[in-house]
Amino acid sequence: MPSPQQARAQASAITSGKAGQNPEVSPTSRLRTLFDRPRLSPGQRRIAQYLIEHLTEAAFLSITDLAERVGVSQPSVTRFASVVGFSGYPTLREELQAIALGTLPGGPAEAYQDNELQAAVDAEIENLENLRRDLADTDRVIEIGRTLSASAPLTVLGLRISVSLAEYFAYAARRIHPDVRLVTRGGSVAYDALLQSREAGGTWVLAFSMPRHAQETLTAMRVARGAGLRVALITDLALGPLADEADVTFATGTGSRLVFDSYAAPSVMCAALLQAMTDAAPERTRTRLDEYEQVAEQHQFFLRE
Repeated sequence: MPSPQQARAQASAITSGKAGQNPEVSPTSRLRTLFDRPRLSPGQRRIAQYLIEHLTEAAFLSITDLAERVGVSQPSVTRFASVVGFSGYPTLREELQAIALGTLPGGPAEAYQDNELQAAVDAEIENLENLRRDLADTDRVIEIGRTLSASAPLTVLGLRISVSLAEYFAYAARRIHPDVRLVTRGGSVAYDALLQSREAGGTWVLAFSMPRHAQETLTAMRVARGAGLRVALITDLALGPLADEADVTFATGTGSRLVFDSYAAPSVMCAALLQAMTDAAPERTRTRLDEYEQVAEQHQFFLRE
C-alpha cells in the first residue's frame, strides 16, 4: 500500500497544457507583460513595481499623486507611459483602470470592512487567486520542475527572511532528490557552496528572495551565474535587478498588511515545483519515498495516529 504522501504524489500529478481556449490571466501577469521593457530606467522600474503592487489604488491616482507616491517627477511618469506604449498618462490610466475593475465582478475593490487580521487574510486570498490564474498554463512549471529534478546536486538558496521558504523546499525536495544542498548563509560561505555545487555537476539553483530583499542574495545569484549555474527565482518582484539575474522568475504576491509579511502564495508555488519534480522522475520518487517510509517506520519518526 502506498503511503499517504505517495498517494498524493501520484494523484496530484500536473497536467500539461493551457486550461481551455482562453485561460484567465491574472492582473499582475497582465501588468508584467505591459511593463516588460528591457530599457526601463531605475525610476521607471519603481513606477512599474508600484503599479503592480498597488493596482486597485494606483489605477485611480492623478499623475501628481502617483509621482508623489513613487518619489519621481511628473515628467518621469509621462515618459514612463510613453516608453510602455501609451500616448500619455491618461491613456495608461484608462488601461490600468480596466485591468483593476476586471479583478472584481462588482467593480472597484471595496474598502475592507472587517478587522485588520481578516483584511490580511483577504489580501492573501487575492494573492492566491492571482497565482491560480498564473498557473492556468502549467508548461513552464513542468519544464522548470524537470530541470531542477535533473540537476545533481540541486542547490536551494535563501538568505535572511527567505530562509524559511528555502528550508521548507529543501526539506521536501530531499525526499525525492538524491542531492539537495541548502544555502542559508551569505558571503564567502554561499560562494563556496555555489562553486562546489557547480564543480560537482550541478546545473541549477533555486533561489528565494522575499522583502526586504537582501543585497547578498543578488550577489550570490551573480556568483552562481558566473560559475555557470542557471538560476530559478521565487520572489514577489517581477521587475528589477533580482529578476534580471534569474533565468526564470516566478513572481508571487506576499501578504504585507501585518507587521511581518506572510507567504501563502510563495508556499503554494514551492509545492507546485515540488510536484513537478516528482512528476519528472516518478520511478526515483517512488523508490525514495518507499525507502524513507521504511526508515521512518523502523525508527518511529512519527506518532501513530
